Amino acid sequence: MLQKTYPYYLANEPVAANTDLEVTDKFSGEVATRVAMADAAAIDKAIGHAVDAMPAMRAYPPFKRQAVLEHCVKRFRERYDELALALCIEAGKPINDSKGEVTRLIDTFKVAAEESVRIDGEIINLEISPRASGYHAYVKRVPIGPCSFISPFNFPLNLTAHKVAPAIAAGVPFVLKPASRTPVGALIMGEILAETDLPKGAFSILPAHRDGADLFTTDERFNLLSFTGSPAVGWELKRKAGKKKVILELGGNAAAIVDGDQGGKLDYVVERLAFGAFYQSGQSCIGVQRILAHASVYDALREKLIAKTKSLVMGDPKNEKTFVGPMISESEAKRLAGWMDSAVQAGAKIVAGGKVDGAMFEATLLEGVKRDTDLYRKEAFGPVAILERFDDFEAALAQVNDSDFGLQAGVFTDSLAHAHRAWDALEVGGVVINDVPSFRVDNMPYGGVKDSGLGREGVRYAIEDMTEMRLMVMRETW
Repeated sequence: MLQKTYPYYLANEPVAANTDLEVTDKFSGEVATRVAMADAAAIDKAIGHAVDAMPAMRAYPPFKRQAVLEHCVKRFRERYDELALALCIEAGKPINDSKGEVTRLIDTFKVAAEESVRIDGEIINLEISPRASGYHAYVKRVPIGPCSFISPFNFPLNLTAHKVAPAIAAGVPFVLKPASRTPVGALIMGEILAETDLPKGAFSILPAHRDGADLFTTDERFNLLSFTGSPAVGWELKRKAGKKKVILELGGNAAAIVDGDQGGKLDYVVERLAFGAFYQSGQSCIGVQRILAHASVYDALREKLIAKTKSLVMGDPKNEKTFVGPMISESEAKRLAGWMDSAVQAGAKIVAGGKVDGAMFEATLLEGVKRDTDLYRKEAFGPVAILERFDDFEAALAQVNDSDFGLQAGVFTDSLAHAHRAWDALEVGGVVINDVPSFRVDNMPYGGVKDSGLGREGVRYAIEDMTEMRLMVMRETW
């Protein structure tokens, strides 16, 4: 079970300032714990400490950064069950998925530990013309400065790790605002970081309400803002961020194409589609929302996918048999139910699921959804997927691209030509061949285009964003 209360972390130290934030068990709706909330004064103080910590962090050598990250890996392993249960309770994530996310948290910190000691530079040959004879250039990467991080509710451990672990590896101090619905995992992370010898002010972890946290975005002492969350919020934060560098990991309405050569592999395809669409109640930016199946396999795929969808166990996320738990809130379930009802009124048909009870939303499959409806155009962010057929592969690629989003896409095909064509043509940050767009490994570059965001995560790529190139030119004789 969760502790009765949790402090926030200000300049590496726990502060039990209050117990103002109630964190609920997303399945029962009951208050599970209370967390300290930061006000504007605390956030301002944390930023000041981050600025003051910059010289010490810049001087903090790579082997010490690596030791901090390795300590975190060790302690995450020791507290594995505690972290998984906390995630299950505060996010409503089924316990097996929660354990999987703790594993990814560990993976992300392991990768960061490895990368922390190989942030290398380069030598540039400047002798491209006679005037540069005798000159040489050297480039190294230096920490960008204090960073602001805002993390989301849906992967409160791993998506927080994708900001915190690269920051430690890069040697930048940071102030983190975890999602107010799911702050506990980040605060446990803070407790473990506080066991290390990171310089004072290297980190602060401050739960705060969105309307009271403008400093995370607007304060000019930050040199970088990294935000993961909804497109509407993300683009508004970018508008308000001023001169600082901004990294945005936003939403999507990811599509998976099932080519006509997959008839003998439909059982595998269906297993992966059901996972991608309904894993953690569909609350994933790269969850499968649109399924485009070739006409030659459509009917067989439809039959198998309906059966699979109906077989998924919905219920208490603490039960190891549960696959679909609650959505993050009843209001989110109502929002998605409204989109579904509007799609049905416009001619769509629910072929599996469709029932909603509070925050519990059945795994739901529809077909005949009009392409101008919210359910098709926007990010569902819930356990709903749309089936449609296609006859021509090029037309399917065009249909995937007919979206404001471009995060990842999946293509099931045995054709190398189709795989490469999809890679060339799809307007997304990543194309996954023979698996769902929901597939992610924590060292790969991850991010999107269009309304899906700016920049890339994946530890090495985040480190590049959190560091800057510094050039030195040397004239050998003078």
